[in-house]
Amino acid sequence: MTQYFRVFFFFLLFVLVYAQGLKLGKCPQPAVQANFDAARYLGKWYGIQKLPTTFQKGQCSTAVYTLKSPGVIGVLNSELRSTEGTATVKDPAEPAKLEVSFSKDSPPGPYWVLSTDYQGHTLVYSCREVGLFHRELAWIMSREPTLPEATVQELRSILSSVGVHVDKLVPTNQDETYCAPMSQ
Repeated sequence: MTQYFRVFFFFLLFVLVYAQGLKLGKCPQPAVQANFDAARYLGKWYGIQKLPTTFQKGQCSTAVYTLKSPGVIGVLNSELRSTEGTATVKDPAEPAKLEVSFSKDSPPGPYWVLSTDYQGHTLVYSCREVGLFHRELAWIMSREPTLPEATVQELRSILSSVGVHVDKLVPTNQDETYCAPMSQ
């Protein structure tokens, strides 16, 4: 009976870890955007692809960034509902590594800009360690509701190079007709 319990326990642990997107080990430390310029990053971004989360469903998502004060960026994430937060530069020597917070009840999370051209695309990565595991989040975003496939593949390649399972990225529905009621 003990052998069956062990097998069942490890199977259950595997299923729970896989379902939550947890991976064994510490968070990777990918390179971030060199010479990140927050002022050029401000404005509206559309979600194109992301790793699944419990707080975003993948429908008509946008993020609007505004400058609140030096080193502090206002964040307004919108989908079927809106969530306001603040992103803060923790180390001025690495301005592309921000911490974002959406409520006083939850700890801030990393928000690292791995790549951006400021006018067309951005690639954001987040990772938090949970005991022996880590949980990754990633977003590919664009200034427009669509992004050329070649650019998407280039950004997926960056994620893949740091060990992110890009096959788990899901598209965001940005269909103009479907999303129109959110723009009103």
